[in-house]
Amino acid sequence: MFSRKAFVNSAQILYPMSDKFYTQSLRNLLLEVLESLDHSDTVFGLPQSEFFIPSKMNSLKITRYGETLATPYGVAAGPHTQLSRNIVASWLMGARYIELKTVQTLDEIEVKKPCIDMQDEGYNCEWSQELKIKNSFNEYLNAWIVIHIINHKMDWGSPIETIFNMSVGYDLQGIMNENVQWFFDNMADCSFILAEKIKEIQNIYPAIDKLYIPNKISNNITLSTMHGCPPNEIEEISAYLIREKKLHTTVKLNPTLLGPEKLRYILNEKLAYPIEVPQEAFHHDIKYADALSIIKNLWALSQENNLHFAIKLTNTLEVK
Repeated sequence: MFSRKAFVNSAQILYPMSDKFYTQSLRNLLLEVLESLDHSDTVFGLPQSEFFIPSKMNSLKITRYGETLATPYGVAAGPHTQLSRNIVASWLMGARYIELKTVQTLDEIEVKKPCIDMQDEGYNCEWSQELKIKNSFNEYLNAWIVIHIINHKMDWGSPIETIFNMSVGYDLQGIMNENVQWFFDNMADCSFILAEKIKEIQNIYPAIDKLYIPNKISNNITLSTMHGCPPNEIEEISAYLIREKKLHTTVKLNPTLLGPEKLRYILNEKLAYPIEVPQEAFHHDIKYADALSIIKNLWALSQENNLHFAIKLTNTLEVK
C-alpha cells in the first residue's frame, strides 16, 4: 500500500495511486447515484447534461447476439471494467457494449502494477487479476442492477439495450476449475443472488418491485489465451464454450499472424514505434494457416448450435 503523503506539482496536489482495488457495496453505490441524480448536476463527476439519452439517438442501434444495442460503442476489457462504478459511469456516457474484465482461476496471483500502462503505446502484464472471481461477479451484478434502476428512474425506455461481454482465460484446465464454473453458472442465472440484492436495496428504491431485471447477465464471451497457447487448445476451449456453455463466442488473435516482416514494417517503420518484438514470439504464437482452420471449424460449430462466432483483431503483442 502507498501512503497518503501528498506530492506537490505546481499548484496541484497529487496522491499516489493505490495498487489495490476496493469495492463499494451495492447499497452505497445506489445511494450515491440516486442522491446525485436528484440533487446534483453530476454523477461520479460526469455532467448529467452529457448523459446519453437513447431516444435521441435511434439511428445508432444495432443487433448483436440476438440483442439490440442502443449504440455500437463500449469500453474494452481491463481493470477499469472490473469495478461497478466504472461500468455504470461508462454506461451513462453511452457505452452499451461492456467488455468485462477477464476472469481466471488464479484469482490471487501477484503481478506488477499497474498491469496496464496507457500513457503512450499501451503495455499490459499477462495474468493480471485485481479481484477474486466472486468479487468480480459481485461488481458485474451490482452494475447490472444499478444500470437497470437508472434506466427506469430516468424513463429511458425498456430494455436497457446493453450487452455485458464476459471474458475468460487463460487455458482449458483453468476454465474447467470450480471457481470459473461458478462464474459461468451465475452469469447465466443469477436469480438467487439477484433476489437477495433486491431485498437489500428495496427500501432505497421501492419501485424496484415493478422493475424487470433479467437474471441472465450475459450470453456471450471472449476467449483470451496466453502467448504461445497451442492452436488445438484454442480450438478446444472455444468449442467447449460453444457446444457446452451455449455462448456466443469471440476469440482473440494476435498481431504475429502477419509474420515478422510485415509486422515490423507496420510497427517500426510505418508507425515509428521503437519497440522490439522478439523472434520467439513468431515461433510460439499461432500461425496464419492454423488460425484459418480454427476459424472455419468454429464458425461451422457455432452455426450448428445457432450461435454467433467472431474473432477479435488484434490482441496483445509480445515485446521485449
